[in-house]
Amino acid sequence: MTDIKYNSDGLIPAIIQDTTTKKVLMLGYMNAEAIQKTNDTKLVTFFSRSKQRLWTKGEESGNTLTLISIKNDCDNDTLLIEAKPAGPTCHRGTDTCWGDINNESFGFISKLESTIEDRVKNASGESSYVASLFEKGINKIAQKVGEEAVEVVIEAKDNNDDLFLNESADLLFHYLMLLQAKGYKLNDVVSVLKSREK
Repeated sequence: MTDIKYNSDGLIPAIIQDTTTKKVLMLGYMNAEAIQKTNDTKLVTFFSRSKQRLWTKGEESGNTLTLISIKNDCDNDTLLIEAKPAGPTCHRGTDTCWGDINNESFGFISKLESTIEDRVKNASGESSYVASLFEKGINKIAQKVGEEAVEVVIEAKDNNDDLFLNESADLLFHYLMLLQAKGYKLNDVVSVLKSREK
């Protein structure tokens, strides 16, 4: 980190990113002393332009940012700091300074989970496949997961990759429905897997 290009005020912008969710939490400014203190204490520390002093995030609120890593960008004039937040990052009480919720998202899979939830909650006269399967109860949903799992196994033994991928998609879709029927989301399963890390 010897190639840092500070601005004329001796500062460099620092983008703070949640190490787990990869959400951008905030932007702050650091000088050489703030970077040194951050490295020494493992708590992200900035140079406050309004207070004209070092300021460790959470020194009053307790909502600290534990340092994971610091990287320069390609021009050495911006830092990317991965951190683990303890509580909301923004002084307004939100998870990020842009008002975003900072939870782990799985992109399209999370969107699909929301669609499943919406179809179940808003089932109408024109019942969707999801709503109709939920109406039949958890035993039917679990049975469908079992059927799709068997089809994945069968297709895995053949050489038709297209069929294998389609059956795999069906299995995942029905498994997401089963999780919701039990009151869970994929994130709950991921948390269990993470707890097994050694």
